[in-house]
Amino acid sequence: MKKTDDNERPLVEIIDIKKYFKTPFGLLHAVDNISLSISRGKTLGIVGESGCGKSTLGRVVLRLIPPTDGKILFNGENILDYDKKKMRLMRQKMQMIFQDPYSSLNPRKTVYEIIAEPLVVNCIFDSKRKINERVLFMMETVGLAERFINTYPHELDGGRRQRIGLARALSMNPQFIVCDEPVSALDVSIQAQILNLLMDLQDSLGLTYMFITHDLSVVKHISDEIAVLYIGQCVERAPSRELFQNPIHPYTKILLSSIPVPSLKSRSIQREVVKGEVTDPINPKPGCRFAPRCKYYKPECLSEELELKEVKPNHYVMCRLFG
Repeated sequence: MKKTDDNERPLVEIIDIKKYFKTPFGLLHAVDNISLSISRGKTLGIVGESGCGKSTLGRVVLRLIPPTDGKILFNGENILDYDKKKMRLMRQKMQMIFQDPYSSLNPRKTVYEIIAEPLVVNCIFDSKRKINERVLFMMETVGLAERFINTYPHELDGGRRQRIGLARALSMNPQFIVCDEPVSALDVSIQAQILNLLMDLQDSLGLTYMFITHDLSVVKHISDEIAVLYIGQCVERAPSRELFQNPIHPYTKILLSSIPVPSLKSRSIQREVVKGEVTDPINPKPGCRFAPRCKYYKPECLSEELELKEVKPNHYVMCRLFG
């Protein structure tokens, strides 16, 4: 049997991941049986409305919260089998950029201390001089002027704060970064700067991203592949261009139709209004969770559990209408 080359194998593989939270009323299915893979140097976009499980999935992948079931493979190894010591070393390869660039930074620390902290905690360098050099290099890499090295987060604008978070994540020289809505709290002009910076860093450093967002325009700009989540499940997955040109799942079509069009002619466009109740994520019943809001609903949609099926090359959909 031919051994799989490390360059051919996806860097990150998520296999049948589940994350349930106990509530007084039952189990809340935040992430339910999701399987995804991310190739080296590529970006997987995760989209969906608020509460669909995007951020929970990102935290589970990094083992910031333990999954209920499933496997998480990094370079072909299941990191759920790692002990604390081995996982601490693994975290140097897996980092995260958080949504709010203010609350994710320690207000009592300067820019220098924030970027240097992971280097000190993990004993990466044996001298203060090397730490100083690394901090200055990371500030230059993300476009932060050296004059800000002794400033505090509250003295800077949102764009510069997010650059601090990015520098902190990159200081450990990771291979994989989960970007949890990193531009949603920023002005539109600053969003473009941060997105272009992320893409430039990906090209120069060979980074692999899981990019979580609810902004479809953003995810189209940065992603190679997109997965659409709804109530804890992945309902459609396809390459970015294919998903925008040929959406198949009814929920994906509604999401894409909601993108604002910067034209006066867009006033004549008929927007589809979604009706019906959102499925309760606590102890959900079998079948399609979008069925109560779907105009194609039939009683058979609630008869059994659905699975992602490949209806086109690399285009997967969870719907009884297809496959």
